[in-house]
Amino acid sequence: MPIYAYKCQSCGFAKDVLQKISDPVLTDCPSCGQSSFQKQVTAAGFQLKGSGWYVTDFKGSGASTSAPATAAGGSDAPASAATSESSGSKSDAPAAAPKATPAASE
Repeated sequence: MPIYAYKCQSCGFAKDVLQKISDPVLTDCPSCGQSSFQKQVTAAGFQLKGSGWYVTDFKGSGASTSAPATAAGGSDAPASAATSESSGSKSDAPAAAPKATPAASE
């Protein structure tokens, strides 16, 4: 059951109330008795942090899925970026290996 914050607009009395979602909204102030008791807007009680939620996060199979290796030696950079870096200035990144062609069988 959610906890709702209420505040009286007349006397300023504030109270947190544990209510069902289907319960009617309270309107009578328990302190002064006037019908100016209003539900307050409050922040959520939790925060989602990190880079995101994925379908594979809670599969329960225990098998982890990883991204396939790229043609540039497993780096995350696109192949075109690796070739443009190697053609200009000296770079610490290894150059992409040339593609092997299958040998013709005789």
